Amino acid sequence: MNISKTKFDLSPLFSSDDDPLILIDRQQTDEACRAFVNKWRDRDDYLNSASILKEALDDYEAWQDKYGTGGAEDYYFWLRCQQDENDPQLKARYNQMTQEANRRANEIAFFELRLAKISVGKQSEFLATPELKAYHSFLTNLFSKTPYLLSEAEEKIMNLKNSTAYENWVKMLSGFLAKEEAELKLADGSLQVKSFSEILELNYDKDKEVRDGAALALNNILRRHLDTAEQELNSILADKKVNDEIRGYQRPDQSRHISDNIDTEAVDALVKAVSGRFDLSQSFYNLKARLLGMDRLAYHERKLSYGNITKKYSYTEGVALVAEVLKGLDSEFLEIFQGFVEQGAIDVWPKKGKSGGAFCVYILKSQPTYILLNYTDALRDVTTLAHEVGHGINDELVKKSQHALDFGTSTATAEVASTFMEDFVLQQIVRDADDELKLTILIEKLNDMVGSIFRQVALYRFEQELHSQFRAQGYLSQVTIGDLFTKHMSAYMGQAVSQDEGSNHWVYWSHIRRYFYVYSYASGLLISNYLQTKLKQEPDFIKQIKTFLSCGLSKSPRQTFLDLGVDINDASFWQAGLNEFERLLNEATDLAKKLHKI
Repeated sequence: MNISKTKFDLSPLFSSDDDPLILIDRQQTDEACRAFVNKWRDRDDYLNSASILKEALDDYEAWQDKYGTGGAEDYYFWLRCQQDENDPQLKARYNQMTQEANRRANEIAFFELRLAKISVGKQSEFLATPELKAYHSFLTNLFSKTPYLLSEAEEKIMNLKNSTAYENWVKMLSGFLAKEEAELKLADGSLQVKSFSEILELNYDKDKEVRDGAALALNNILRRHLDTAEQELNSILADKKVNDEIRGYQRPDQSRHISDNIDTEAVDALVKAVSGRFDLSQSFYNLKARLLGMDRLAYHERKLSYGNITKKYSYTEGVALVAEVLKGLDSEFLEIFQGFVEQGAIDVWPKKGKSGGAFCVYILKSQPTYILLNYTDALRDVTTLAHEVGHGINDELVKKSQHALDFGTSTATAEVASTFMEDFVLQQIVRDADDELKLTILIEKLNDMVGSIFRQVALYRFEQELHSQFRAQGYLSQVTIGDLFTKHMSAYMGQAVSQDEGSNHWVYWSHIRRYFYVYSYASGLLISNYLQTKLKQEPDFIKQIKTFLSCGLSKSPRQTFLDLGVDINDASFWQAGLNEFERLLNEATDLAKKLHKI
């Protein structure tokens, strides 16, 4: 593959920040929104006639396909802000676009609101009408939100206040952290200034002096921002409380479950099953501490790799490895990946001001997918690449199969494709390994599983208690937040990991600002394990996997998995996934004993 493009090529959207087509796109987006509003706002016949509703939904789908509320301009400047979170001009442009998108959202909100508020009898009639079959899932999801929707005027207020009551707080703290950097001593003895995202990565460096120095720098940064983070988190907790009370949600996480179209019973079963087996993650950390010759791991050493994978995986090598795996799975997977690499859909390297971590993003069906990395040549960067590419493949398959109103993935299903691809890449690496390397990679695999399953469920429980205590007390100090965080991190780590330095790490953990999203990492990995096992048993099962990855929002998560033989409301399913983790843990323990490592 040609890997010369390592920064976002945003030319499919615009050629530059000053492209004259930006103004044209804004005008066209306004005109498309206005055309729909003018045609349907003063009518109510679509609320009574299936044939007229079909016409309205066709119009709505066409608008959502090409324009949405933000057009290309909103997407473009959001991506530019991820490349440089500290550029005030970019932030100003994006804020302007957000305001425009909110205005359009308010103008067109009447359609879904009025449709959602039709009588239950009429809802049932429309859902049973063959003429509306293509929109059955969209209507089902919309009608499930009926009890929690407000009047049109109230919904406009809720939409308009979101930026000042929530988004600006989160962006402020994220921007402050992205500005941070520190001079660190590296393994070669040199002193180098590192960005915040690079400091996070160096917390897991094999050299103790390097990782301890990075941990000290990280915690110094977090302490500097504690007062701000306390105000920020309390503000968004208050905003969430107000929103839930106004809408009538009974639980802080209920809105997430409804949004994801997943049964609360399924999430509760998952959380209960995983938290009931925290002994497994505690045993893993105990094993790792012994393998590393330590009585206890420091908090920043929880992800420390065992053994020496001396090989660095350049971006070229990482791309080649992922391509080899995808080729073995399905030729279309490889074709999609090649498009990402060669068309500049991946922003590869870390730099000051760039958003930390990694993501795969897509908004409208007609727009390209983009993947952001902070690639540093480590093994985890290869698996992260595979993970985000899994999201991207999922997205492209849905694009080909579903209309714009069913375009996307439920949070409940979004992490399945990513963990599926990631695991196969790791299995490719371990295939020809000797016992020592196999143990090293097996510990790495278990590390990732602990992070995706047990850590995320512990974080979910932290979120639950965070919201509960805030609603009971009215305000939470940074000390209280830190104590709650430590309590739940300690629960899954056990005595083998010290909590002395981890109490402030909630400051930068962005997921808790997105409210109860993290269960999907655990569900995604456990379901992915099922798909992998089935595929190894039945190679033709790849066809059913592709069907699953193509369904988008056209089915509920439960129905999607039922089609694959999985009932996510059944607690025994999650237990079966945990048994697979236990099997791998026992395999690693036996191998460690064989090699006289413990």
